[in-house]
Amino acid sequence: MEAFRCAVCGALVFFDNSQCLTCGSSLGYLRRDRSVVTLTDTDTYRYCANHEVARCNWLIDASSPDALCDSCSLTSVRPNDDDLDALVAFADAETAKRRLISQLDAIGLPIVSRTVDPDAGLTFELLSSRGRSVTTGHQGGVITLDLSESDDAHREFVRQQLGEPYRTVLGHLRHEIGHYYWPTLIETSGMLDEFRDLFGDERASYEDALSQHYGDAGPQADWAETHVSQYATMHPWEDWAETFAHYLHILGGLETADAFGLDVGEPARSAGAGAWASTTSVSIGPMIGRWLGVTFALNAMSRSIGQNDLYPFVLSPTAVSKLDVVHRAVGTAA
Repeated sequence: MEAFRCAVCGALVFFDNSQCLTCGSSLGYLRRDRSVVTLTDTDTYRYCANHEVARCNWLIDASSPDALCDSCSLTSVRPNDDDLDALVAFADAETAKRRLISQLDAIGLPIVSRTVDPDAGLTFELLSSRGRSVTTGHQGGVITLDLSESDDAHREFVRQQLGEPYRTVLGHLRHEIGHYYWPTLIETSGMLDEFRDLFGDERASYEDALSQHYGDAGPQADWAETHVSQYATMHPWEDWAETFAHYLHILGGLETADAFGLDVGEPARSAGAGAWASTTSVSIGPMIGRWLGVTFALNAMSRSIGQNDLYPFVLSPTAVSKLDVVHRAVGTAA
């Protein structure tokens, strides 16, 4: 995520800020410029109608007939206004979704809403699972998120139950948007054969794969040698979505490092460059080397203050090759 400055006092401000904490100026995010701007002229822009309920700081042209910003308008289902607990979780989910949309803008992937394309457009259903069953997932352009994932205690419990290195709302959204982009980036892009060679044949029964993954046999023990996560072993579609999400994870981290001038030196730089080895050259190689160098330094910093590793992953050569497929597919589409 980029760093921004208040146009009035020059203080550092952030992507989610609605107010400068130094001078008190009102701030908002202008999507078309990918920047946080200071509201000195209220006749030019106004806040999204979800400014209060979803803590949305995105701006709309004052003359626009739309009430919601481009991000909030992608949500077709949300909790009722009288469900106060669910509204808190809803605001957290919308905050993560705005970060996702901004990152997709940055890498040049198209975002088409259901109002533009009723059949293949994108929409989000952010649902409370209180009193009913809600399954987080993607189906035909509809991304559903169980808002209980916004609850720290619940999310940590599930993370430990599933043995996951980390679990976040933003990570869920990045995973599900990977499913959404798979037809565009792989199926119709001419990369399907390469995908099947590396990820596996997506035509394999998903139901059988699901039963096997959560059955007595469980996931393969050596999954880290070939996948970015344990869940990725379930089916080639899930491998793709997990790898796509991890790719966005890396891009977001490096963009933020650049924005704040974080450039690690020795010994992290050479350690990152030599942390993985591949029998074939991959275009994503320099990015991975730099990323690992940054994470080595950040993990050491995290340990020094008594915290767990900020980046608890090990990327195998096969996982890097899969990330390279995502990297090239995104670059071609963009």
